[in-house]
Amino acid sequence: MDRTLELPGAPGRCPCDGAEGFGGARQLAAAAILLLLTSCMAPVPRPTGPGAVGQMEGRWRQQAHWLPMKDQDGTPRLLYSRVCRPEGDTPARVAVLNHGTGLTRAILEPQSCDAEAPSWFLRHGYMVLQPIRRGYGATGGPDSAYNIAGPQGIRRCDDLQPAAISLESARDVAATVEYATALPGARPDSAVVVGASTGGYTTIAYNSLPHPKVAAVVNVSGGIGGRIGGAIGQVCHADRMVEGAGKFGATAVTPMLWLYATNDSFFSPDLGRAMHAAYTAAGGKAEFVEPGVYERDGHAMFSGIGGSRLWGPPLG
Repeated sequence: MDRTLELPGAPGRCPCDGAEGFGGARQLAAAAILLLLTSCMAPVPRPTGPGAVGQMEGRWRQQAHWLPMKDQDGTPRLLYSRVCRPEGDTPARVAVLNHGTGLTRAILEPQSCDAEAPSWFLRHGYMVLQPIRRGYGATGGPDSAYNIAGPQGIRRCDDLQPAAISLESARDVAATVEYATALPGARPDSAVVVGASTGGYTTIAYNSLPHPKVAAVVNVSGGIGGRIGGAIGQVCHADRMVEGAGKFGATAVTPMLWLYATNDSFFSPDLGRAMHAAYTAAGGKAEFVEPGVYERDGHAMFSGIGGSRLWGPPLG
């Protein structure tokens, strides 16, 4: 089948974790349900180097930060992130929330601290960081898919390599954890890493690497290349995602929690279970939970209004 999907550097096409080929009203509907940690915020402050930009604001003392990291060839990069702080002055555990792909990668931003997922963690006493990975939003530049596939831009589905892409993206997650756990007011250990959609599969990859400062890792609706051609349940090489999950499980460090909504139109619970089976057969430890139906499309469960009623209880 001649299926194409976008990797960075190819303008005008929907990303592989969006719904390629959607148009008009269907594109707007797809954008509304995509699992993104994003919202319309003030203009992003430009970096002069790593660190905080501007003052803390609001109840949750939100603040923009630029985080240092290096890509696979050692090139220094800066990742844009929003930091949200819980009430009180007690040193707080860190929660790193990793976004998906979607149709709006060029303008993707972290959510407001008051949004569903960040506010849940804040109310539970966590300091929250929402990094924007390479290739997205204010961070910009080529993302991990570009680094793996090269500058050709549009690639066929057959060229997608989920494991390699996710391992490169895990560099962004690792850099965020290192930065976050060194912030004033943050505990230097026992961090939690959560990822949704593409960010969920990236989180599985991250768990295959050493991470001594992290105590819990959560995958929500994780996968890459869902809804090819806009078709529900059509996934670009699901077999490669399953194979990749097995590879990650072989060196996994921390027991995980995997959450897939019953009505996820991108990555079904059946696909989630297949990945989970490969992951655990290879030695990884993970609890699989199907928490039920969320609204019209369970893929929006993590960031959608009221979604924490489903995913919150398994997290405790």
